Amino acid sequence: MIGHRPFKHNHWLQLLIGLYIIDWAVMAISPTNRLQWLAENVLIVVAITFLAFTYRSARLSNRSYLLILIFLCLHTYAAHFTYEETPFDHWLKTKFHTHRSYYDRVVHLAFGLCWALPFREWLMSKLHIRGIWTYIMPAVVVLSFSGLFEIMEMLAALAGGKGGEARFIGLQGDVLDTQKDMSLGLIGGIIAMGILAWMLKAKPSREQQ
Repeated sequence: MIGHRPFKHNHWLQLLIGLYIIDWAVMAISPTNRLQWLAENVLIVVAITFLAFTYRSARLSNRSYLLILIFLCLHTYAAHFTYEETPFDHWLKTKFHTHRSYYDRVVHLAFGLCWALPFREWLMSKLHIRGIWTYIMPAVVVLSFSGLFEIMEMLAALAGGKGGEARFIGLQGDVLDTQKDMSLGLIGGIIAMGILAWMLKAKPSREQQ
């Protein structure tokens, strides 16, 4: 399904990496909360390390790498300002008089939208899934990772202690916040797979790109 172009010849991927390095470097300057910034960057390091070490054995399409870049930029932006204090949320609160921060919800939805295709390509390459399962399983994996992230977030907050658990987790007074975040990730994954199914039905040759 995906070619085996060596990294040194994959100029598109090199461009994406260069753009992200610039974005990350800018967002690393004077973050709102350095400790929280470090915690948020753990996920970035894990994701990039995994992608680097599996490039030869499970290379994704450049389309998938672009989607991953978009998600990482969204997360890096929040890591700089913290998810509760992004300029996007300040604008929403001023313009629409909202009482909570919604940027985290945007990123949870984006997780499903941006990662469903990479998960699909990896599952097809390594587990050789076929047929309808190539659309179902990516959404399931998105939901699984969303749940895992919520558990990790809870453990990190509990380890921090000092009564700041709810703030770090981002509940913002909503006892169903975790369930809503996971649901948005799943919805994003379903939307992404629905769009892909429509695209492949209209032009099957896209599967080979």
